[in-house]
Amino acid sequence: MARIAQAFIDQVLDRTDIVDVVDRRVKLKKAGKNYSACCPFHQEKTPSFSVNPEKQFYYCFGCGAGGNALGFVMDYERMEFREAIESLAHAAGIEMPPEEAESTTQTDNQKPLYEAMEKATRLYQSMLRQHPTRARGVDYLKQRGVSGEIARDFRIGFAPEGWDNLMSTLDSADDIQHALTSGLLIENDSGRQYDRFRDRIIFPIVNQRGKVIGMGGRVLGDGKPKYLNSPETPLFSKSHELYGLHHIRKFAKSLTRIVVVEGYMDVIALAQFGIHYSVATLGTSVGKPHLDLLFRRVDQVIFCFDGDEAGRKAAFRGMEAALPLMEDGRQVKFLFLPEGEDPDSVVRQKGPQHLEHLFDHAAPLETFLFDQMGAGIDLDTMEGKARLSKLAAPYINLIPDGVFKTLLFKALADRTNMDLDSL
Repeated sequence: MARIAQAFIDQVLDRTDIVDVVDRRVKLKKAGKNYSACCPFHQEKTPSFSVNPEKQFYYCFGCGAGGNALGFVMDYERMEFREAIESLAHAAGIEMPPEEAESTTQTDNQKPLYEAMEKATRLYQSMLRQHPTRARGVDYLKQRGVSGEIARDFRIGFAPEGWDNLMSTLDSADDIQHALTSGLLIENDSGRQYDRFRDRIIFPIVNQRGKVIGMGGRVLGDGKPKYLNSPETPLFSKSHELYGLHHIRKFAKSLTRIVVVEGYMDVIALAQFGIHYSVATLGTSVGKPHLDLLFRRVDQVIFCFDGDEAGRKAAFRGMEAALPLMEDGRQVKFLFLPEGEDPDSVVRQKGPQHLEHLFDHAAPLETFLFDQMGAGIDLDTMEGKARLSKLAAPYINLIPDGVFKTLLFKALADRTNMDLDSL
């Protein structure tokens, strides 16, 4: 009898957050370190159903139901095992493998990779505290205004200059291979192996469950590139991960919106000033998988980028990814900061209340859409109105049918003096 490899099941569960899985089906409320709700498996008036994000486990003190995310989906959706794992894999952006024979040896290839990432994270943290050249990293963080507490919360570390600060700590050929596979080491064409991150401040990248899956490094000298991320690995896919998302789970209360910013330091600075609801992409544009993650948690997403051409292009790509997800009730807004400013500088110079006021008054999606489509078009002419209609209508058609889509078409009709049906 064929079955799915245990290693694949573990991979799916590692990419899955049980709080998200349950909350999409049963509305949870924060209760200390856990989340609670009335149990979906028996009738009750007082919540006895608890979800533990640290252990990735649910349990009902009333009826005794309990298990992991896979078991919850099977029981709640009344799915067979394979159907449930397919559902979770799809939500995590993982392709299902072909079925394997019952007798096939099952190997968890990811466990040693997680262990390698965790070991490296602790090493870089210790180097920030103890390495003879630690002042190089400490001085940079002080210059950027990063507190010791926030450095601890984000597990910030320091990779000194040198080719083997990490590699010299690896005890076996297996350890070296795991470090290569997880992107911590590089092997060049001549077979030489060396540390990927050198002379950099290290920002560990963690998944929704808090496991380190990659790293970002900010160079301290004149080296290039300025920012370096882990490559794509069995643990890390930049199109499915957001920096700071796990921090939101740990610290944000009464979450109503999430702000997408451009870099690690923006996320860290906002958190230090009490704004615990920002995330950053990891060397890629905002895509549908990113927005799926965000819309599972909130109905409002704000893009906060530089006001230069690059920032507006990034915002436009974000809008393109968001349009097919704009179900009624969801909001996407856009905030462009003055040239030379970023969330880090604004929150330090003008304070968190000022920045949150800017978030409150960010431009709604429809304003950004029509501004972008109408740039350089003379709407006082019939040709200009026809041009706007031709450009904007295909984007509006990407939106799911509903009130918001209808209102956008009505707004386009008003701008072009056209009949709604003709659009």
